[in-house]
Amino acid sequence: MRYFYFEKVAEEAGIPAGKLSEICRLVRLEFPEDEMMYELHVLRVCMAIRNGHIQLEDALRVVAAAQ
Repeated sequence: MRYFYFEKVAEEAGIPAGKLSEICRLVRLEFPEDEMMYELHVLRVCMAIRNGHIQLEDALRVVAAAQ
């Protein structure tokens, strides 16, 4: 079951597939069993990038540091 379709937002943000996979991998480390929280947090990262609140590389560093 899918909760959030973050791929569309990632596309709007111009996030390359490889970078989206890295974001997903890092967020999954934080939420290994909770699919809804995982998808929500990936969506929030993608929205922040799309809306210009953070740059892609900075977002990757922030997400990685949260681990």
